[in-house]
Amino acid sequence: MSSDEDIPESPNLTEDEEEEMDQDEDFTERPGEKPILHVRPEGDEYIEEIEQEEDIITKERVEKITTPYMTKYERARILGTRAMQISRNAPVFVELDPHETDPLIIAEKELREKKIPFIIRRYLPDGSYEDWPISSLIIE
Repeated sequence: MSSDEDIPESPNLTEDEEEEMDQDEDFTERPGEKPILHVRPEGDEYIEEIEQEEDIITKERVEKITTPYMTKYERARILGTRAMQISRNAPVFVELDPHETDPLIIAEKELREKKIPFIIRRYLPDGSYEDWPISSLIIE
């Protein structure tokens, strides 16, 4: 078999149509566009869309609409993450007694004193989010 038989025949296109297809396939020459191609059917034709980078960015809400109370899930995640950091020799932000060595107890003490420098990001159904510093949350 020759190599010519393995190549499928291309549809009969004019030179202008071939040139247009070549330009559409070259994503690197278009600044500000991500090289992601979306094809969605519309009737018998397919429409190609290029996803713009700024279209996928979510916005932060300025006025807060979520509760200022820390949830038990946020508390668990914060304590676990901070205890892991402390166990890996991260600096501690509270005064310790000489006998305090358990990372989880140290993390709880930091949380009680609101010294953990974390920010909780709460996503909302509309795609926006709110950032809450731990120091501004009510911890019970």
